[in-house]
Amino acid sequence: MLTAMKNLALLLLLTALAILVQGYHPGLEDDAFYLAAIKRNLNPALFPHDSDFFGLQFQATIFDKLIAASIRWSHLPLAWGIFFWQFAVTFLILWCCLQISRRCFSDRHAQWAAVAMVAALLTIPVSGTAISLTDQYLHPRALATALILGAIIAVLDERRLLAGTLLVLAFAIHAIMASFGISFCIFLGWKRNAWQSEKLQPVLFALLLLPLGWIFEPASPAWRQAAATRHFYLLGEWRWYEWLGVFAPPLILGFFRWLAKRHGLPVAARLASRLALYGVFQLIVALAIMLPRGLERLRPFEPMRFLHLVYLLMFLLAGGFLGQYILGRHVYRWILLFVPLSLGMFYAQRQMYPATEHVEWPGAATRNEWVQSFTWIRQNTPINSLFALDPDYMQLPGEDYHGFRALAERSVLADNGKDAGMAARIPSLAERWQKEVAAQNGWKSFQAADFQRLKSTFGVDWVVLASPGVPGMKCPYRNPQVLVCRVD
Repeated sequence: MLTAMKNLALLLLLTALAILVQGYHPGLEDDAFYLAAIKRNLNPALFPHDSDFFGLQFQATIFDKLIAASIRWSHLPLAWGIFFWQFAVTFLILWCCLQISRRCFSDRHAQWAAVAMVAALLTIPVSGTAISLTDQYLHPRALATALILGAIIAVLDERRLLAGTLLVLAFAIHAIMASFGISFCIFLGWKRNAWQSEKLQPVLFALLLLPLGWIFEPASPAWRQAAATRHFYLLGEWRWYEWLGVFAPPLILGFFRWLAKRHGLPVAARLASRLALYGVFQLIVALAIMLPRGLERLRPFEPMRFLHLVYLLMFLLAGGFLGQYILGRHVYRWILLFVPLSLGMFYAQRQMYPATEHVEWPGAATRNEWVQSFTWIRQNTPINSLFALDPDYMQLPGEDYHGFRALAERSVLADNGKDAGMAARIPSLAERWQKEVAAQNGWKSFQAADFQRLKSTFGVDWVVLASPGVPGMKCPYRNPQVLVCRVD
């Protein structure tokens, strides 16, 4: 009992340290959709003009409904509820990593070094895929990852029905990541007839029942324009070091397999070898999907993101081997490895978001002047307002990739960043996205008459401008970087 309490305390400490290294930024990047969807579940009056930009994709996930239901049930303030979910999901991932490491390594130092390695590297980029192991905000990928890791534990323990159930839950949260988890669990647990159990077949069949029909809508020139903004869809544009990040892991995993076999660690050897086979198989599948022009509509399945699971488990094994054969009981060695590693990851995050607090605590005031303007908009403009911003606003100095919808809670014309990605996934949005972005071309030289044109065409009644603004506009809010102006 005492050991269990110590382990729990250590995991909680590692979770807190992981978040302090990683940072916390609700409303950042993809959270422009996820947080907006959660808020609309709690208040259906939000986003009367543009909810399709996240609502259509969210037909295929229970994520936003689950989080919104937990907020209603707990009666927590939304900001605190989201933060607690982020903490809990990070804890679950690290707990699962500990359980996997216990099955791979007999030495306690190896087990905890594996967990510590993952905790320190949560924001490391996964080569070429535009994702990291987890995000600085609550993302369905992280919750699905925790469930996939739980399924891996169940496969190692030969509890196949439990594994199938966890994979179904992961699929309901994030279908694409769960598909990779299913693939790996098949490789990991493959035995003759092992996955043909009559009990398991109905569970896996349930995966077919989710509404994913929008994936198969036909492409169009507008869709191709949106898809061209996704660098990771275009393998011909990947850089050499991104390809190095694709081909190096199987070699590293081969070395881990040899090392595990040499030292009598059969589960670690099995995990490394099956992970390498899974990686090679998924790479072949990804190339078959991504390279032919005739299969371009399948690119939103993002098949190269199979690397996410490869990287996570590879770093777990790397930490375990370091703990078992190098770190051991030598405290100074742990310090020499993990302190510089964590500081380096922390420094990288500060360079990415320099105008924002590293941890945006719920309810705390922000020094980011763009987020300040979004807060004013949320508190002082009608809920049915329609806004327009620079379509590349997330890349502007000081904005730090914060999403307007999630933080201002108001509708907005499509942007050239995140909304382009959504249009690339859902062809029915592509024409609308193209029309709205085209209408905002030349934004930086817009004058009052151009905003009137947006009002007459789309109904825009507010605009957010970078300082110094535009002559002739009535702007009830301004700070040194941002103005919020009416379009009369």
